Amino acid sequence: MTGFINYRKVLIVGLGLMGGSYAEKLSSLGFEVGALARRPETLDYALRKGIIAHGRTDVTREYVSQFDLVVFALYPHTFVDWIGRYQDFLKEGAVLTDVTGVKRAVVPAVQGMLRPDLEFVPAHPMAGREVYGVENSDCRIFTDANFIITPTERNTPEGIELIRTLGCILGFRHIAVISPEEHDEMIGFLSQLTHCIAVTLMTCKDTEHLAEYTGDSFRDLTRIARINEDMWTELFLENRDELLSQMDLFLEKFRTLRDDLAAGDTEAMKEMMRLSTRRRAAFEK
Repeated sequence: MTGFINYRKVLIVGLGLMGGSYAEKLSSLGFEVGALARRPETLDYALRKGIIAHGRTDVTREYVSQFDLVVFALYPHTFVDWIGRYQDFLKEGAVLTDVTGVKRAVVPAVQGMLRPDLEFVPAHPMAGREVYGVENSDCRIFTDANFIITPTERNTPEGIELIRTLGCILGFRHIAVISPEEHDEMIGFLSQLTHCIAVTLMTCKDTEHLAEYTGDSFRDLTRIARINEDMWTELFLENRDELLSQMDLFLEKFRTLRDDLAAGDTEAMKEMMRLSTRRRAAFEK
């Protein structure tokens, strides 16, 4: 935690599941954590549970300017708008980071308008649950999860190291540093495509009457189908080109399996399954 010696006061902007989980962990480690949230009820809950030390629903220079590190847990467009409206309130030398699930639509916009005395180090915690709101905050979701930092040439080694340390103290197992472009290509496959598949499974057939018959396979495949439609629609649209490419890739491979089944090509199906088994093994390490 050496890199955090000058960053003891942390502001969380957006106190939902992810922002609340950040706040919960940092508060437990002795940081002074404040928050900005839209609803008084959100702040009341977080204060009652000791998730934050204090918070506001209004954005004021007096409050915002006291924080050394600011974590933005907002929708992409809301984050960009916030910087445009309120960055002058931020403390000189403050470091900013985020939890945003797309980067090409956010990083250039924020870094391009940011004051020269501020540094934004973009990041993406690869953790979450299919529930929302500060009431579901649980910093245990970070344990053994992956954390991605997506810096650009505008970032300093010190800023990147600071956010790497943040990932470590939050409890993430593996921390990777890649470009915003690499992030969006990868996330289009690993996260966005999988959510598309889960949504499609739940909507291509009326499954309500099947709930009492299903086994673990369907439940596991569709766990993430309980989805925040506002957030995920925005994420899909902000990464549209990459997600469409990944969807086409999936459709091509699904068509191959369908055609092999229609042709009764046993060996082709078995080979595809063997490859699937080998590749899935890497995720068990």
